[in-house]
Amino acid sequence: MNILIVSATELEIADSVPTFNHYRIDHLVTGVGMVATAYALGKRLQERSYDLLVNVGIAGSFNPEHELGTVLKIKSDRIFRFGAEQGSSFLPIEQMGFGESSFSERLPAEDLVAAYHNLPYTDAISVNMVHGSAETIKRLQTELPKNCLESMEGAAFFYAAQKAGVPCIQVRAVSNLVEERNTANWNIPKALQSLNDWLQNFLNHQKRESDF
Repeated sequence: MNILIVSATELEIADSVPTFNHYRIDHLVTGVGMVATAYALGKRLQERSYDLLVNVGIAGSFNPEHELGTVLKIKSDRIFRFGAEQGSSFLPIEQMGFGESSFSERLPAEDLVAAYHNLPYTDAISVNMVHGSAETIKRLQTELPKNCLESMEGAAFFYAAQKAGVPCIQVRAVSNLVEERNTANWNIPKALQSLNDWLQNFLNHQKRESDF
């Protein structure tokens, strides 16, 4: 199985680079945000073919009960607030008839190992501005699924993969709760450790199964 690992930053996958090199697995650092992700991944998929795209990264969680460092797989990811204001209400892009905002994983024909299947599913939103207002967050916690995560790239990753027709999965580790911005409460090192421990375990088992 020819796998491409996709991350927004080098920091998010740095600890796993020796594993990539060992198995000769490609990785792509896109840059932060949906525009950078869609462009970089689309460009790479014009140049090379893959059997599976794996997007990994850290994320914020809207669930105050989530333990920092928790690793989750994303079932669907949505471009948040993609549409138009209509008075005091919001009109999604789908209702406007100009496109779609929600995209999902697509599993490959070859079965993935237990390291992936054993992760709990959740949904996510992708944003251009991470939320940091108590009033907005309180409202969103009533609108979004309880365990919803927030990143700046996931929906664009799914979108580019879908357009290219390539199987894709997304896995994220919780680095912070979505709250009034206070980086002292974040634990990025723990999230990165959990994410890379999972990624290396997944690749070790998946490559062994694929090469068997």
